[in-house]
Amino acid sequence: MPRMTPSAARQPAAVPQTSGQILDVAERLAQTRGFNGFSYADIATELGITKASLHYHYPTKADLGRALIDRYSTAFAAALAGIEESGVARAAQLERYVAIYAEVLKAGRICLCGMLAAEYTTLPAVMQDAIRGFFDVNERWLSRVLESGRRDGSLAFEGSPEDAARAITSALEGAMLLARPYGGAERFKSAAQRVLREFAPAAKPSNKKPVVKNTRK
Repeated sequence: MPRMTPSAARQPAAVPQTSGQILDVAERLAQTRGFNGFSYADIATELGITKASLHYHYPTKADLGRALIDRYSTAFAAALAGIEESGVARAAQLERYVAIYAEVLKAGRICLCGMLAAEYTTLPAVMQDAIRGFFDVNERWLSRVLESGRRDGSLAFEGSPEDAARAITSALEGAMLLARPYGGAERFKSAAQRVLREFAPAAKPSNKKPVVKNTRK
Protein backbone atom coordinates (compact mmCIF):
# COMPACT_ATOMS: atom_id res chain seq x y z
CA MET A 1 0.00 0.00 0.00
CA PRO A 2 1.32 3.50 -0.82
CA ARG A 3 2.06 5.82 2.05
CA MET A 4 -0.74 8.33 2.52
CA THR A 5 0.25 11.99 2.58
CA PRO A 6 -1.76 15.22 2.96
CA SER A 7 -1.50 15.71 -0.80
CA ALA A 8 -2.73 12.20 -1.61
CA ALA A 9 -6.06 13.52 -2.81
CA ARG A 10 -4.21 15.61 -5.41
CA GLN A 11 -2.00 12.80 -6.68
CA PRO A 12 -1.09 13.07 -10.39
CA ALA A 13 -3.13 10.98 -12.80
CA ALA A 14 0.06 9.34 -14.12
CA VAL A 15 0.87 7.51 -10.87
CA PRO A 16 1.78 3.88 -11.71
CA GLN A 17 -0.79 1.28 -10.74
CA THR A 18 1.64 -0.11 -8.19
CA SER A 19 4.87 1.01 -6.60
CA GLY A 20 6.47 -2.12 -8.04
CA GLN A 21 7.24 -0.34 -11.29
CA ILE A 22 9.18 2.29 -9.40
CA LEU A 23 11.06 -0.32 -7.39
CA ASP A 24 11.90 -2.32 -10.51
CA VAL A 25 13.54 0.67 -12.18
CA ALA A 26 15.21 1.89 -8.99
CA GLU A 27 16.61 -1.56 -8.23
CA ARG A 28 18.18 -1.87 -11.67
CA LEU A 29 19.68 1.61 -11.44
CA ALA A 30 21.02 0.95 -7.93
CA GLN A 31 22.55 -2.38 -9.01
CA THR A 32 24.26 -0.86 -12.04
CA ARG A 33 25.05 2.72 -10.96
CA GLY A 34 24.87 2.66 -7.19
CA PHE A 35 22.25 4.33 -5.01
CA ASN A 36 23.94 7.72 -5.29
CA GLY A 37 24.20 7.33 -9.05
CA PHE A 38 20.56 8.00 -9.89
CA SER A 39 17.86 10.48 -8.96
CA TYR A 40 14.09 10.62 -8.89
CA ALA A 41 14.32 12.43 -12.21
CA ASP A 42 15.98 9.37 -13.80
CA ILE A 43 13.15 7.11 -12.62
CA ALA A 44 10.45 9.59 -13.63
CA THR A 45 11.90 9.97 -17.12
CA GLU A 46 12.11 6.22 -17.67
CA LEU A 47 8.54 5.60 -16.47
CA GLY A 48 7.15 8.68 -18.20
CA ILE A 49 5.73 10.15 -14.99
CA THR A 50 6.36 13.21 -12.85
CA LYS A 51 8.61 13.34 -9.81
CA ALA A 52 5.50 14.20 -7.81
CA SER A 53 4.17 10.74 -8.65
CA LEU A 54 7.30 9.19 -7.18
CA HIS A 55 7.06 11.26 -4.03
CA TYR A 56 3.48 10.08 -3.60
CA HIS A 57 4.73 6.51 -3.22
CA TYR A 58 8.11 7.27 -1.62
CA PRO A 59 8.25 10.74 -0.03
CA THR A 60 12.04 10.62 0.34
CA LYS A 61 14.84 8.74 -1.35
CA ALA A 62 15.58 7.12 2.01
CA ASP A 63 12.05 5.67 1.95
CA LEU A 64 12.70 4.35 -1.54
CA GLY A 65 16.05 2.87 -0.53
CA ARG A 66 14.60 1.09 2.49
CA ALA A 67 11.79 -0.33 0.36
CA LEU A 68 14.34 -1.59 -2.17
CA ILE A 69 16.37 -3.38 0.49
CA ASP A 70 13.29 -4.86 2.15
CA ARG A 71 11.98 -6.27 -1.12
CA TYR A 72 15.38 -7.59 -2.17
CA SER A 73 15.98 -9.17 1.24
CA THR A 74 12.58 -10.87 1.17
CA ALA A 75 13.23 -12.34 -2.28
CA PHE A 76 16.71 -13.47 -1.26
CA ALA A 77 15.41 -15.09 1.92
CA ALA A 78 12.79 -16.94 -0.14
CA ALA A 79 15.55 -18.22 -2.43
CA LEU A 80 17.53 -19.46 0.57
CA ALA A 81 14.46 -21.21 1.95
CA GLY A 82 13.93 -22.86 -1.42
CA ILE A 83 17.49 -24.17 -1.43
CA GLU A 84 17.15 -25.55 2.08
CA GLU A 85 13.80 -27.17 1.34
CA SER A 86 15.14 -28.81 -1.82
CA GLY A 87 16.65 -31.60 0.27
CA VAL A 88 19.93 -31.69 -1.65
CA ALA A 89 23.21 -32.30 0.17
CA ARG A 90 24.78 -29.41 2.07
CA ALA A 91 27.62 -29.13 -0.43
CA ALA A 92 25.06 -28.77 -3.22
CA GLN A 93 23.22 -26.13 -1.18
CA LEU A 94 26.42 -24.14 -0.96
CA GLU A 95 26.85 -24.44 -4.73
CA ARG A 96 23.30 -23.17 -5.27
CA TYR A 97 23.99 -20.25 -2.96
CA VAL A 98 26.97 -19.28 -5.10
CA ALA A 99 24.81 -19.68 -8.21
CA ILE A 100 22.45 -16.94 -6.98
CA TYR A 101 25.30 -14.44 -7.16
CA ALA A 102 26.42 -15.76 -10.54
CA GLU A 103 22.93 -15.24 -11.99
CA VAL A 104 22.82 -11.65 -10.75
CA LEU A 105 26.18 -10.92 -12.36
CA LYS A 106 25.10 -12.69 -15.55
CA ALA A 107 22.27 -10.16 -15.81
CA GLY A 108 24.82 -7.35 -15.75
CA ARG A 109 24.07 -6.37 -12.17
CA ILE A 110 25.68 -6.48 -8.73
CA CYS A 111 24.04 -7.78 -5.55
CA LEU A 112 21.94 -4.82 -4.40
CA CYS A 113 23.15 -4.92 -0.80
CA GLY A 114 26.73 -5.49 -1.90
CA MET A 115 26.54 -2.36 -4.05
CA LEU A 116 24.94 -0.41 -1.21
CA ALA A 117 27.59 -1.63 1.23
CA ALA A 118 30.17 0.16 -0.93
CA GLU A 119 28.23 3.39 -0.33
CA TYR A 120 27.38 2.57 3.28
CA THR A 121 28.75 5.69 4.99
CA THR A 122 26.81 7.99 2.66
CA LEU A 123 23.43 6.29 3.17
CA PRO A 124 20.66 7.15 5.67
CA ALA A 125 20.64 5.18 8.94
CA VAL A 126 17.35 3.47 8.03
CA MET A 127 19.11 1.95 5.00
CA GLN A 128 22.28 1.08 6.90
CA ASP A 129 20.29 -0.98 9.40
CA ALA A 130 18.57 -2.89 6.59
CA ILE A 131 21.87 -3.60 4.82
CA ARG A 132 23.33 -5.14 7.97
CA GLY A 133 20.14 -7.14 8.39
CA PHE A 134 20.51 -8.60 4.89
CA PHE A 135 24.02 -9.85 5.56
CA ASP A 136 23.09 -11.11 9.03
CA VAL A 137 20.36 -13.31 7.52
CA ASN A 138 22.73 -14.61 4.85
CA GLU A 139 25.47 -15.42 7.32
CA ARG A 140 23.12 -17.19 9.72
CA TRP A 141 21.82 -19.33 6.87
CA LEU A 142 25.32 -20.15 5.68
CA SER A 143 26.41 -20.97 9.22
CA ARG A 144 23.64 -23.58 9.52
CA VAL A 145 24.54 -25.12 6.17
CA LEU A 146 28.24 -25.20 6.97
CA GLU A 147 27.80 -26.63 10.44
CA SER A 148 25.45 -29.34 9.18
CA GLY A 149 27.75 -30.12 6.26
CA ARG A 150 30.75 -30.51 8.55
CA ARG A 151 28.77 -32.93 10.73
CA ASP A 152 27.76 -35.14 7.82
CA GLY A 153 31.18 -34.95 6.18
CA SER A 154 30.08 -33.20 2.98
CA LEU A 155 31.90 -29.97 3.89
CA ALA A 156 35.19 -29.33 5.66
CA PHE A 157 36.67 -26.17 7.17
CA GLU A 158 38.55 -24.95 10.21
CA GLY A 159 37.22 -22.57 12.84
CA SER A 160 33.66 -21.60 13.57
CA PRO A 161 30.87 -21.78 10.97
CA GLU A 162 30.15 -18.11 11.66
CA ASP A 163 33.67 -17.10 10.63
CA ALA A 164 33.46 -19.33 7.57
CA ALA A 165 30.10 -17.80 6.59
CA ARG A 166 31.54 -14.28 6.82
CA ALA A 167 34.46 -15.35 4.66
CA ILE A 168 32.11 -16.69 1.99
CA THR A 169 29.93 -13.57 1.79
CA SER A 170 33.00 -11.34 1.76
CA ALA A 171 34.63 -13.36 -1.02
CA LEU A 172 31.52 -13.47 -3.22
CA GLU A 173 30.57 -9.82 -2.78
CA GLY A 174 34.14 -8.72 -3.41
CA ALA A 175 34.45 -10.96 -6.46
CA MET A 176 31.28 -9.44 -7.93
CA LEU A 177 32.62 -5.91 -7.58
CA LEU A 178 36.01 -6.77 -9.04
CA ALA A 179 34.44 -8.61 -11.97
CA ARG A 180 33.01 -5.33 -13.28
CA PRO A 181 36.19 -3.49 -14.30
CA TYR A 182 37.52 -6.65 -15.93
CA GLY A 183 34.53 -6.89 -18.24
CA GLY A 184 33.03 -10.27 -17.56
CA ALA A 185 31.99 -13.03 -15.23
CA GLU A 186 35.09 -15.20 -15.65
CA ARG A 187 36.90 -13.50 -12.79
CA PHE A 188 33.91 -14.10 -10.52
CA LYS A 189 33.57 -17.70 -11.68
CA SER A 190 37.20 -18.40 -10.86
CA ALA A 191 36.87 -16.87 -7.38
CA ALA A 192 33.60 -18.70 -6.70
CA GLN A 193 35.06 -22.05 -7.70
CA ARG A 194 37.96 -21.45 -5.36
CA VAL A 195 35.54 -20.70 -2.52
CA LEU A 196 33.76 -24.00 -3.12
CA ARG A 197 37.04 -25.92 -3.26
CA GLU A 198 38.04 -24.43 0.09
CA PHE A 199 35.09 -26.21 1.72
CA ALA A 200 35.36 -29.53 -0.10
CA PRO A 201 36.45 -32.41 2.18
CA ALA A 202 39.89 -33.81 1.44
CA ALA A 203 39.87 -36.98 -0.61
CA LYS A 204 40.45 -40.09 1.49
CA PRO A 205 43.62 -42.01 0.64
CA SER A 206 42.99 -45.30 -1.11
CA ASN A 207 43.77 -48.52 0.78
CA LYS A 208 44.43 -50.37 -2.42
CA LYS A 209 48.03 -51.29 -3.10
CA PRO A 210 49.38 -50.25 -6.48
CA VAL A 211 49.56 -53.07 -8.99
CA VAL A 212 53.14 -53.71 -10.07
CA LYS A 213 53.35 -55.08 -13.53
CA ASN A 214 55.96 -57.69 -14.30
CA THR A 215 58.05 -56.28 -17.09
CA ARG A 216 60.29 -59.35 -17.39
CA LYS A 217 59.92 -61.40 -20.52
